[in-house]
Amino acid sequence: MVIMKHFDELTINELYEILKLRNEVFIVEQTCIYQDIDDKDLDAYHLFIKEDNTIKAYLRILKTGLSYKNTPSIGRVLVPMEYRGRGYGRIIMIKAIEYIYTTIDVTSITISFQEYLLDFYTSLGFVKASESYLEDDIPHIKMIHTK
Repeated sequence: MVIMKHFDELTINELYEILKLRNEVFIVEQTCIYQDIDDKDLDAYHLFIKEDNTIKAYLRILKTGLSYKNTPSIGRVLVPMEYRGRGYGRIIMIKAIEYIYTTIDVTSITISFQEYLLDFYTSLGFVKASESYLEDDIPHIKMIHTK
């Protein structure tokens, strides 16, 4: 089941599970110490796939101006290790792109992602908008999706 909630609509248990997963993937698995909780969550939409009472994929949608001046963005995209390779990442990204274009009056979306995922995001219609750069010592690329 794909679930979309604004921060204020999340239950305490959902918020706990989301933050736990983000820490597991982005801090522990990737051995990257950074401030995950950044106040952007407070005005974000949180999209997740939940099956068997377990979150199988997650991302957040940030409105224009929170990360990029002229476009909304999608970030913190994750699929827990044990559920990778099953298509959850593609499903959740397609839902996020559809949501943004049908509910927000914009013509493009900007993302910053880890460079090793270039083929995945290209397959979803994103186009490179920067060269590789380091963010928290991990190579990233900025990409744009146009309606």
